Amino acid sequence: MLRYQSEKDKTNRILDLTSLTVEEFEQLVEPFERAFVRHMQHWTMEGKPRTARAYTPYTNSPLPTSEDRLLFILSYLKLAALQVAHGALFGMSQSNANKWIHVLMPLLHQTLSDLGDAPGRHLRALQERLVELQTSEAGASTLFFTTALNGRLSAPRIVMSKKQLIAARSNATQ
Repeated sequence: MLRYQSEKDKTNRILDLTSLTVEEFEQLVEPFERAFVRHMQHWTMEGKPRTARAYTPYTNSPLPTSEDRLLFILSYLKLAALQVAHGALFGMSQSNANKWIHVLMPLLHQTLSDLGDAPGRHLRALQERLVELQTSEAGASTLFFTTALNGRLSAPRIVMSKKQLIAARSNATQ
């Protein structure tokens, strides 16, 4: 069974599973856990409003620690595994993995948004973020490394007419 405590000391294992170094991963744990607890105070694992009793972590949870929950969702995003395979990796059924994915995915997005590291959905947002990182000295200490804008691609663009394109496709597929 995959657990953060058993994997963090292995060279590059967390990096391979999540694309984050151990230091970057650990920076993300606390804000992610706050978002998780805040969510679980109001909602159940099934997505229903919590009415009867307050949330308390249960002892036989398949993801007992905040590190395990973060490792679960980040490795799912990187590996793009089938839910049945990802569940087996973490010692749970596919249906249980599905529940955890649907609970943790929005929480990860909310955590990254709160930290200012959520991925942009539009090119303008990316450009604004890159300018912000270039002008601020704090840009060097952000959670995720970003690259600066570079010029247009140097490769020439191949322009084909519709007739040439159809002929090229026909010749390629035999």
